[in-house]
Parts: sequence; C-alpha cells; structure tokens
Amino acid sequence: MLDIVGDSWFRCGLDFRVSSSAVMVVGFVGNEDFWVHFGGGGGLLSFSLFLVLHSGKGNKNAYKALIAAEYSGVQVKLVEDFQMGVSNKTPEFLKMNPIGKVPVLETPEGPLFESNAIARYVARSKADNPLYGASLMDYALIEQWIDFASLEIDANIRLWYGPRMGFAVHLPPAEEAAISALKRGLVALNTYLASNTYLVGHSVTLADIIMTCNLYMGFVRVMTKKFTSEFPHVERYFWTLVNQPNFKKILGDVKQTDSVPAVQSKKPAQTKEAAKPKPKDEPKKEEAPKPKAVEEEEEAPKPKPKNPLDLLPPSKMILDEWKRLYSNTKTNFREVAIKGFWDMYDPEGYSLWFCDYKYNDENTVSFVTLNKVGGFLQRMDLARKYAFGKMLIIGSEPPFKVKGLWLFRGQEIPQFVIDECYDMELYEWKKVDISDEAQKERVSQMIEDQEPFEGEALLDAKCFK
Repeated sequence: MLDIVGDSWFRCGLDFRVSSSAVMVVGFVGNEDFWVHFGGGGGLLSFSLFLVLHSGKGNKNAYKALIAAEYSGVQVKLVEDFQMGVSNKTPEFLKMNPIGKVPVLETPEGPLFESNAIARYVARSKADNPLYGASLMDYALIEQWIDFASLEIDANIRLWYGPRMGFAVHLPPAEEAAISALKRGLVALNTYLASNTYLVGHSVTLADIIMTCNLYMGFVRVMTKKFTSEFPHVERYFWTLVNQPNFKKILGDVKQTDSVPAVQSKKPAQTKEAAKPKPKDEPKKEEAPKPKAVEEEEEAPKPKPKNPLDLLPPSKMILDEWKRLYSNTKTNFREVAIKGFWDMYDPEGYSLWFCDYKYNDENTVSFVTLNKVGGFLQRMDLARKYAFGKMLIIGSEPPFKVKGLWLFRGQEIPQFVIDECYDMELYEWKKVDISDEAQKERVSQMIEDQEPFEGEALLDAKCFK
C-alpha cells in the first residue's frame, strides 16, 4: 500500500484501487500510460488515459497535435462544447494561457500553449518516435521545415485571409505584399518537392504534419485551384497527405475553396456620444472660394492610364471562353478543344508565337528545369488577361528542351510583357504563320500535349491560362 501525501500526479502503467487516503496496486494494465491525480486528502480527483486539448473542432492549429497523436499512439482528448470567445475567456482558461489563445494542452506537468510546441510535446511523448526522424540531421531538418511552414507559409496566409474576414484592417498594398511573399515560399517549396515525396526522409514526420495543417488553411480559405495550379508539386504533396488515413481521420474530406472571400466591411459601433442629439450647428463662416484650377484638380483625380491592349478594336475571340473550353474538355480533345480553338481564333485580334529556350544545354536536372519554367509562368501573371500559353519540357534524358506556344492579344508580343518579364529574352520568339499548314498543325499538337512531340517524349507540359 502506498500513502499519498499532498496534491500529487502519478504517471504509471499500473491499475490502482483507491481508498480515502491510500492507493493499493492490484495489477498491470498492459503498456498503457495514464495519469492519476490525488488531492491533499489522498482522494482520487482525476483518472485519465489521455491528454486534454482545449480548442474548437475546426481549428487547424489543434489538428497538428491531433494528427501527431494518431501517428504516435498518444491519446489526446478534445474538450467538449468549446466555444471560441467564451471558453477561452474564463478565469480557468486564462490561468493556463493569460492571452487567451488556443489551443492549450492540459498535461499533468502543467498547461502548454502554442500549437507547434504542443505538437512537439505529443510527438516526443513516445520514445524514439519516427515523427522526429532517425538522426540528429533529421531532427534539425524537421525543425527547419517547421520554421519554414510557420514563417513563410502560415504567416502570409493569415495576412491574406485575416483582413478579408474583418479580423484586421484590409489594406490592398499589404495584401499584395502578403500574396507575393506567400508565392515566394510556395515556389521554394514546389522546387524542393519536385524531387521529394516528404519534407524529411521517406515517411511522414512532424514537419509534414505542421506544413500540411498550415497549407490546409490556405487551400480551404483563399488559395483557389487557379492559384495553386502554379505549384503542382505542392498540390500533389498536399492532396497526398490529407488523404492519408491518420490525416483524414482528423480533417475529414478536404475541399478546396472555389473563390477568395470578399472583403468584410464593418460599420463602427455607434458610441454613446454619437447617439446623443447634436446641437444645432452654428452658422458656418464663409470660406474664401478656392481658385477654380485648384478646385478642379482636387475633385477630378487623374484617370488611371489604360493598357494599350484595352484600346484595340473588339475581337470576336473571347479569351475566357477559350480557356473554359480548354479546362473543361476531358475527352476527344482534338475533336472538341482543338477544333473549338480554330473556330474561335481571330487572326486580326490575336497572334500566335512559338518560343524556344536559348540555353537548353544547361537543362541537365529535371526538377530544376521544371522549376525554371514554373517561375517563368508565375512572372507572366501580369499578362493573364491578355494571353494563353503552353510550355513543353521535352526529352526522356537530359539535357531537356523547353519549347512554348503563346497566344497574345494584338499582332505583337505586348511591350509591357517584354519590359516586365525578364524571362522573355531567354527565348527565341517566332510568329506563327497560320497559312502554313505545318505550323498550324504544330500549334494544335502543342495545345494538345501530343506525345511524342517532334519524335521525343514529354517530361512535362505546363499551361498558362
């Protein structure tokens, strides 16, 4: 028999029988760890086979610990009936985390907050957990990618999503900066994942859990398919992970957002002072009239200059209709999409161009070549309203050839594209002569991703639409 003194927690793999002031060991319970809490009088206050997580059910930061628990065999229980804005404002919760943020993990050793720290604790609760790798270098790389997921991905998604939902003031320049920074992070991640299935090693680690949960917020809130299609290896990675059984048990079926949420406008609450009836206005002193020239300058801001392509005569070809046809055609592509393209094509309003990369002998590494083309397409985003493009990476062995086909509004390559996209000078450009049947057929083959193309296999084909 073991006497209990004071207020004590015990972690054990034993079964206990409790009297008013003592505990008797009556047997083992396999390898299960559980927590037993005794009060000052020795009585049993708590008996738990799990850790307790305080958070709402839809919190992606709570998902980190819950998924880690599934992989680790550690039992973490989500508190019931947690209400954000209510439960996290109680004195009991604020004692665990004074600033009221969620999630909070309640452990026998004390409360723990910050989601990455909680996920680490859960993973480290199991000795030699493969979620932390097999070596010191694995451990360091896992920590590296956790930091990257927090600073480059999660932080910028929050800066994009939060203001649109009214959590902060929406400032278009700040949003543009956040999206630009997010794209920079996704480009780097996409490059790495071109030759890696997971972030560290050949199986899921804690880095993958935290990265996927951070990406989850983006995919379901603000990152549409149009946005993520620029990062195909990130897409492949995300959908592979969220469909793993341990992820799916926590996340359920994940659906990517169809649109970016509109900015939520909030009317300021009327204060008591504002609600009081206003005294009659005193007669306003007459102000000296402004000089006419100054008045007109203030009232009539200068109009934003139009893109020269918007001043061209209307075209019978509606670019968005072609892009929809291309995206929606899943079968009989040659008969439906290719025929539809030539039916729509307006040689007076648009022009077609072939491009060939000047330095193909440098394309000796497949994922570097793919990333090079992906970066080019990302920088072409300024022309999305006026262009459609296909880029083919050709060859089964290095060096790989990069060839492209572009449809531009107007009869020349737009000057603003030449000025702003430095990649343009890395290619040889040749205008397509559609009266030449061979060139016309080559256009069709490139749109269709025909393989073999000009006698060679395709490594990949990328579309700008």
